[in-house]
Amino acid sequence: MARTKRLPQDISNTGYTANAGMQRIMNRDGSLNVQRKGLNWWQRNSIYHTMISLSPGRFMLVVFLFYTSTNLLFASIYTLLGIDKLQGIDPVSGFGEKFMQAFFFSSQTLTTVGYGHISPKGMAANIVASLESFIGIMAFAIVTGLFFARFARPRAFLRFSDNLIMSPFKESAAFMLRVISAKNISLTDVQAEVTTAFEVEEHGKKTTRYFQLPLQFSRINSLALSWTVVHIIDDKSPFYGLSLEEIKKSNLEVMINVRAFDEHYSNTVQQRISYKGDEILYGARFLPAFAPSEDGRSTILKVQKLNHHEKLEEAHVAAILEKIKLDQGKNVEVKA
Repeated sequence: MARTKRLPQDISNTGYTANAGMQRIMNRDGSLNVQRKGLNWWQRNSIYHTMISLSPGRFMLVVFLFYTSTNLLFASIYTLLGIDKLQGIDPVSGFGEKFMQAFFFSSQTLTTVGYGHISPKGMAANIVASLESFIGIMAFAIVTGLFFARFARPRAFLRFSDNLIMSPFKESAAFMLRVISAKNISLTDVQAEVTTAFEVEEHGKKTTRYFQLPLQFSRINSLALSWTVVHIIDDKSPFYGLSLEEIKKSNLEVMINVRAFDEHYSNTVQQRISYKGDEILYGARFLPAFAPSEDGRSTILKVQKLNHHEKLEEAHVAAILEKIKLDQGKNVEVKA
């Protein structure tokens, strides 16, 4: 006789299939873990989206490298034309010093600063300088637009707990994560959607199934303090009737999408995160992250305590899940 868990209805609108495999579906930063093949780099990448999604440090590095390489290119062209085509360069100086002066003349031309100490002489040098100034105008217009797009792009500025935790909850157990708004922004009408993917055995073959996890509260009016997103393991949960060991061995991934309305931008913002099995703590619970101020007039949100938790006896969590497994009743069917 074999006891088989009857799972709730899975979902098929995730964009993935059962044949996608159980490598990580979503990266920790919310980006999809997908590689596109069959196209060259220019065809599969949007330069605009790449530039506005780069980290600030990498963005500044790209701008700096473009600026430096462009000046090196035009300094080399001026050198090939002949240093004598640039009036104001000391003719008795060494090659290295002449090249550096050509480099600085290029930077003045590219930025249209034009100090006047050095100037082009002859048709060829003037054509190159005109072309460089045109490239400079276009490049700085693009860079200015990218700076503005990066600065003005609506962002949620949410911080998620480093770990998803499983903890006893009321008469059952629950998966929990904590989220806070890290900036001085006002987020209202905050909604959370949680999807899980894990392996199940069907007809002797492992396949990936996707489920929408029902939440204790999927929507709150505002994210003024921290929000603990809770999925209770009850008869509506795909984990109902599974032991702790079965959950650990299911190659679990939990994906969270939080969407809110930013009152300052008057726009909807969202942020995503994913947790894999090794990022889930079993037998733990979060500790409070806020407390009243000393004068009692306000509430202090201690952002540094976002991840503070305490460990519980894992045996206690296992005992609760075993009780759920024994109590699942009609959700277990017996097969010969």
